[in-house]
Amino acid sequence: MLSVLLALLAAVANALASVLQRKAARERPESESLSLTLIWHLLHRPVWLAGILSIIAGFLLQATALSHGELSVVQPVLVMELPATLLLASLVFKSRLGLREWGASALMAAGLAGLLFFLSPSSGSTTDVGGLLWAFACGLNVAVVAALVVWAIFVGPGARKAALLGVATGCTFGFTAALIKGLTVQFTHGFAALFTSWQLYAMIVAGAGAMFLLQSAMQAGRLLATQPGLTMADPVVAIMWGVFVFGEVVRGGVYIVLSVVAAAVVATGVILLTRSPLLTDDSGQTEHGERQREQTGDGEQTGDGEPQREQTGDRERLRGRTERGQSDQ
Repeated sequence: MLSVLLALLAAVANALASVLQRKAARERPESESLSLTLIWHLLHRPVWLAGILSIIAGFLLQATALSHGELSVVQPVLVMELPATLLLASLVFKSRLGLREWGASALMAAGLAGLLFFLSPSSGSTTDVGGLLWAFACGLNVAVVAALVVWAIFVGPGARKAALLGVATGCTFGFTAALIKGLTVQFTHGFAALFTSWQLYAMIVAGAGAMFLLQSAMQAGRLLATQPGLTMADPVVAIMWGVFVFGEVVRGGVYIVLSVVAAAVVATGVILLTRSPLLTDDSGQTEHGERQREQTGDGEQTGDGEPQREQTGDRERLRGRTERGQSDQ
């Protein structure tokens, strides 16, 4: 199925973008979170610009997939962005993924795949959506994102803030996907209809807002704290848009129960991943350690070739033994 293949390629492109942007944003101070200063500094980082190119590639692949398939089919496939991100991050940041991380990622992917299979949404129509319904759905989506951002601000620095901003970013990306789906109908009427459609300009604003939130989420905490909520919120919001706004029909009866079970599997994967030692602030933080070594020049050699900090420790131990010897005398 062409739309599924394109969505998978988009997921890989988005995963690469997340890793590259985290690599660039992690060196910025906490004071720049949710500020335009952060974006200004990142514009001067080639690795961040490479992440932007990956996002553009992912967007084009996603838009093409949405033009060939349903919104509630294409977006859940993007959940494969999470295992792709974990794999790429382990290579870039030199972090080792354990059984917990792989198992939680597999649960999340399997749960969302099961949710999609059991619901089995059929084709809807964006032409039948009235202006009032568009306004209500857009307002509700924006209100949810705003509430998550305010919550993140009051929570303060740490993994929880990064997770909340990740969910807010995912909700915004899902909103952007719904606007792209609305644009596919306008595109069939020609470029004139496309550029006179309000969805185009709303999509530009929503996309810019998603990019702004993404940079703040990447800067606020480790990638493993940000990525799960970012990846999951996107397809969940898209499914809700597809079913409740665009009229995509889902299966009922026992399949609803099975869909709830699949959603519970996703929730279990999220809980396991958020309890991972790799997400806690007091664990061995590989990224933080790398940053400290880059800034302080850890491992700087002294005259006899031994690391300076080891020599300092030897001198302290020798001084301690001397003092104990004097006290015994």
